[in-house]
Amino acid sequence: MSKEAKPSFGAGIAVWCSLASRMLGWRPAELWQATPAELIAAIRDPADPGKTSAPSRDLIAQMLERDKYG
Repeated sequence: MSKEAKPSFGAGIAVWCSLASRMLGWRPAELWQATPAELIAAIRDPADPGKTSAPSRDLIAQMLERDKYG
């Protein structure tokens, strides 16, 4: 039986860094100094301020695929 590998934080950090850079103007050091909650608060939809959940694995996979070649 093969066990499906779970995505790691490290595998997705390039996407988070890209989003923080493009959406917030953050440099990598600023991303690393932020907590996950601060990052979510900074990029969440202002039209729906109560929505604080992190992106789904499916959404992260879509972003990784879209930004694969930078």
